[in-house]
Amino acid sequence: MSRNEVGPDFVEAVARGVEVLRSFGDSKRPLTLREVATSTGLARATARRVILTLEHLGYVRSEEGGYTVTPRVLELGMAHVLRSGVWAAARAHLADLVKTTNQAASIAQLDGADIIYVARVEIPKMVALSVDVGTRLPSESTALGKVLLASLSPEHLETTLALAPRSPVIPHHPIDRRMLEEQLREIRAQGWAATDEEIHPGVRSVAAPLRDGEGRVFAAINIAAISSELSHRQLIDECLPLLLRTASQISTDYAQLAAAPQFTVSPG
Repeated sequence: MSRNEVGPDFVEAVARGVEVLRSFGDSKRPLTLREVATSTGLARATARRVILTLEHLGYVRSEEGGYTVTPRVLELGMAHVLRSGVWAAARAHLADLVKTTNQAASIAQLDGADIIYVARVEIPKMVALSVDVGTRLPSESTALGKVLLASLSPEHLETTLALAPRSPVIPHHPIDRRMLEEQLREIRAQGWAATDEEIHPGVRSVAAPLRDGEGRVFAAINIAAISSELSHRQLIDECLPLLLRTASQISTDYAQLAAAPQFTVSPG
């Protein structure tokens, strides 16, 4: 569709931005500038300006010699995403997990140096830390974030940790880079992460990765508990096996939905 088809109210720059974002929809890997230009029909110089603008706004990031969209694109259509497709299926599994454990459960994705919550099932007693869909927290101080950071390539991890968090939350117990790197090595080996009052006093959490059909991490799932009600050992012994089972179920659903023709939401 062009300006001539719509009239003087048509803003071609907006249309170009949307077309560039849509060009990433079916890609399983980062796209090069040439591929974006070819997919959209834009001149390479025009495609480059659009991509750099989207990168500046946080909707696209450079990765592995190309570009890919970030989880921030979810903010453009969060209500629709949460009502359909993978997050609808995930929420049902979250609800079952919460019912079984009597603890809050969430799913988050990495966005820059933060995690952003994309699904959550709360419980009335969890009042120590106010979290909702769209909430941002510093990735390096959360179990969810550490799982996601541990999944990154060394280059992507370095770039991510160099960014300033957008979240206004200041961790209760900040950790230094050396300690974080040691934790990430352990997380890669064991396949899950746990935190104990790092982000907020009185809250401990355990998290596991969610993977697509090719084994790539696209999000993380956690259980959060009140420290005075559940010890760290209880969280690991009693809740972690249930969390890992739920993560496997959601990952399977995601892979099946991703293979369906109507599935258009990319892992980001």
